[in-house]
Amino acid sequence: MTTELIVLVAAVALVALVVAFLLRRHFLLSGLGAVTMYLRPTGSSRWSVGVGWYGGDSLLWYRAVSLSVRPQQRLCRSEFRVESRRRACSEDVALPPDVVVLSCATAAGPRELAMDPSTVTGFLSWVESAPPVR
Repeated sequence: MTTELIVLVAAVALVALVVAFLLRRHFLLSGLGAVTMYLRPTGSSRWSVGVGWYGGDSLLWYRAVSLSVRPQQRLCRSEFRVESRRRACSEDVALPPDVVVLSCATAAGPRELAMDPSTVTGFLSWVESAPPVR
């Protein structure tokens, strides 16, 4: 009886964890300006997949494989500059082959963002529409 109860509690906990993860992802992707976005600090070889929310004055980036409701990166639009763009190459093994990689300068240091080509135009419009810095 005790073993069955432990197995039942573990199964319920596992189901609750999966449901929480799926609900978090659904709510992150349901907002306006929310896109699947890969991020890596320049010089690093590892890409991390996540959900980027851009709107207002900042880009909020949430790691995809996490239960945290807080963004892992917060990049201010007025301190954000896209320096170049390129297609994913053979060195970017973690990325889908059709994404566009943006090399960016931020207040937190250089970053690379990767996203679908259909997303890049809207994202670049958002970056370029930032009010002038005084």
